[in-house]
Amino acid sequence: MSKRISVHDCQRIVIKVGSSLLVENSGINQAWLATLASDIRTLISGGTQILLVSSGAIALGHRLLNLPNRPLQLDENQAAAAVGQIELGKAWSEALCSYSLVPAQILLTVNDTEGWSGRRSYLNTRNTIERLLSLRSVPVINENDTVATSKIRYGDNDRLAARIATMISADLLILLSDIDGLYTEPPTNNPDARLIEIINDITPEIVRMAGSAKSDLSRGGMVTKIEAAKIATRAGISMIISSGKRRFPIRSIDEGQPATWFLTNQSTSRTSARKIWISGQLETKGGLTVDQGAVRALENGKSLLPTGVIDIEGSFSRGDIIAIYASNGVRIAQGLAGYDSRSAKLIMGYKSEELSQILGLGYEGRNEIVHRDNLVLTLST
Repeated sequence: MSKRISVHDCQRIVIKVGSSLLVENSGINQAWLATLASDIRTLISGGTQILLVSSGAIALGHRLLNLPNRPLQLDENQAAAAVGQIELGKAWSEALCSYSLVPAQILLTVNDTEGWSGRRSYLNTRNTIERLLSLRSVPVINENDTVATSKIRYGDNDRLAARIATMISADLLILLSDIDGLYTEPPTNNPDARLIEIINDITPEIVRMAGSAKSDLSRGGMVTKIEAAKIATRAGISMIISSGKRRFPIRSIDEGQPATWFLTNQSTSRTSARKIWISGQLETKGGLTVDQGAVRALENGKSLLPTGVIDIEGSFSRGDIIAIYASNGVRIAQGLAGYDSRSAKLIMGYKSEELSQILGLGYEGRNEIVHRDNLVLTLST
């Protein structure tokens, strides 16, 4: 049975912050941001890893450039994003550094977060985020609106946050908004509207309840939050929509502030959700044959190292799905390739410490041809 979890019990959390919380008429809401930074410091001190997805760049740029109060053209939005992103990054840097936290800025496009449309960028992004988290940094992520080719909408960061959460196998996604959660009707239209506190299944009725935002700084509305919930829960990640208007907004969640929880089936782990995606939805682009030692390592949950590979078939790029065969020809696994086929052929059979010299990298490369997090067994030998 799905149930709520304590924020402090989570090992990895993605927090999305809406424009209307960060940006006031006078600029950044520094006092509120300081309380959120305090919450983040408390969580990190307890061993939780935090990623932030922050809106606000276009809203800030709009004010700094004194752009007209009307719907903007695409190039005007992009100009506002370019100016506002500097101010937004400065605000996060000052807020986090005041609590001895090290911020990092990452600007992404859709291809960087969708494994199926840009697998190499997807893997690079995931690896960079993983390394930043291992170094106890706090990545602050935003869509790269300056180079976006489709019309920019502030609410897209709800979906971006969900994609990031699935990419790095988060425990929890928190969307901080200007409303407590999902109501049966927009509360501005009906004072008797009821907050839905627990959602175990996103039904058509739940989708119909989603209304549009009223803030002049955020146009994403509840619709994109429901879409984010679909992305997260399908990957085994619970999600919360909560008002960020209170100071110390994360602490307030554990103190029982009103919120909507989208709960996932806890019997399906986030790792298994990734494995199902790898094993069932993508076509393989090539194959590796491995020795019996590598077979045993894979069956024990280890990554596939080059030393265990004895043959390579097909042409594939890094990030493509490839099949893995035992020496008797039985297909035992498939996963995301850590190297392209050309590089894989150069390093197969070699030990990890030899890879950098063989490939002429000039730096230490990845050790795995297929990392265990990106691999699923299809048959035991």
